[in-house]
Amino acid sequence: MAFDFKKEYKAFYLPKNTPSIVTVPSMNFIAARGRGDPNEEDGAYKQAIGLLYGIAFTIKMSKLGDRRIEGYFDYVVPPLEGFWWQDSVAGIDYAQKEAFHWISVIRLPDFVTKADFDWAVEEATRKKKMDFSKVEYFTYDEGLCVQCLHIGPYDDEPNTVERMHQYMEEQGYTLDISDQRLHHEIYLSDARKVAPEKLKTVIRHPIRKG
Repeated sequence: MAFDFKKEYKAFYLPKNTPSIVTVPSMNFIAARGRGDPNEEDGAYKQAIGLLYGIAFTIKMSKLGDRRIEGYFDYVVPPLEGFWWQDSVAGIDYAQKEAFHWISVIRLPDFVTKADFDWAVEEATRKKKMDFSKVEYFTYDEGLCVQCLHIGPYDDEPNTVERMHQYMEEQGYTLDISDQRLHHEIYLSDARKVAPEKLKTVIRHPIRKG
């Protein structure tokens, strides 16, 4: 059976819909950066997602080709994630989606090296006849965070965020969002197939001891 990151690392991917504190280790990702409204049809965000999955599946399916990645094991491609921020805004203003900056990411298994990643970019470019130059190998050490499973539309996330912040303060922590520590979302549902009220999204914010 293929290794499923969501099931094997439930603390990071399947938290409860009540806030909790978690320490997230350093992870490697396929990443693409951009800015603008993620809902824009054929916009930069949706194009970036296509690039991420192009590389993700090139690496996953390398087992069928000539590339032998050392330590490879079969796995389920991890869920799409995103780091979000806006200039001169503390946190996120959901009413100003056009002002979003984002780094969209998909986690890489630990066995994937930078050399393996570079091979996948070249392979995907050759096979798909697409430009993958905006995709990068990205390492992020998230550290101490408060997180919660949000169920419902993305625009209702402020309600969950408020509960997260109240909980962290009760536990003696302070919000620590900065240029390096960002609002983080993990998308457990496919918004194209799931009704808005049933969408499941992990929301994670960096914190420090108050």
